[in-house]
Amino acid sequence: MKFLIFLGSVRDSTPPRPARLGARLVQACLTCLQVNYGDHQFEVIDPLDYPLEPVFKPHFAYSSRQVPEPLQRLADKIAAADGYVMVSPEYNHSMSPALANLLNHFGSSLFAFKPSAIVTYSAGQWGGMRAAVGMRTFLSELGCLPVSAMIHVPKVQDVFDEQGEPLAGVELADWQAYFGRTFNQLLWWADATAKQRAAVDPHQAIGHFQRSADQRNAPG
Repeated sequence: MKFLIFLGSVRDSTPPRPARLGARLVQACLTCLQVNYGDHQFEVIDPLDYPLEPVFKPHFAYSSRQVPEPLQRLADKIAAADGYVMVSPEYNHSMSPALANLLNHFGSSLFAFKPSAIVTYSAGQWGGMRAAVGMRTFLSELGCLPVSAMIHVPKVQDVFDEQGEPLAGVELADWQAYFGRTFNQLLWWADATAKQRAAVDPHQAIGHFQRSADQRNAPG
């Protein structure tokens, strides 16, 4: 199966120092997934690799011949994936605006009927837990339902180095076990939903809201 790991930060400023602490956590997640689930494919999605127009225009608003190549490339990756790992810092008790902006460029039909895992972090003591609460609703609306176990990493700068390796005094086995609880759920649900999508095409059975907002309205 294929999985995308979204890095939810484009920050290039300090504090915190160093910037983009999430890159460390993404690398730690990637290593854990590759070591323990090596039969599957994992790819990091860095929003800096996908420059977006300053005026918001989502992927589905373009005609098929006008979609910017980076946007189409990412849409294809999202559609082909079997699950997602969403890594976000906490901004004002909410998820990263960079991550929300990137994901909002794509319709929920690309994400739908697949699972996701929520991974949050902070330079302080809470580990992004309050952002994670809002991410549950956000990801559910995208259709990639988050698994129940979540990963929260407080003071991430004291846990992992720039390569995602544990710093001195940090027990790798403890963090691998902690990550594994969430990733085991993600892989289980990804396998289950992949088999069900192969048996019954949900896009044909259920359909999508693609014409106008009133498709969501109750009759009458």
